[in-house]
Amino acid sequence: MDRFMQAGKFKAECLKIMDVVKTSGQEIVITKHHVPIVKLCPIEKTDRTLFGKMAGTIEIKGDIIAPLAEAWDAAT
Repeated sequence: MDRFMQAGKFKAECLKIMDVVKTSGQEIVITKHHVPIVKLCPIEKTDRTLFGKMAGTIEIKGDIIAPLAEAWDAAT
């Protein structure tokens, strides 16, 4: 469930509120004159490296070192 907060209060306590959102995972909707303006939500953690993401997705059929003509004959 979203929490609502007035922009003035958010401005005064911005850094503290960002820490609360990060630790709790709860989203906060910032309002201006009782109209929702923005939503503050935590960023999902992602892996920083792409190394190994495609592991196990390629299948080698035949000899990949052999000259092209031999490899083509073996594959067909």
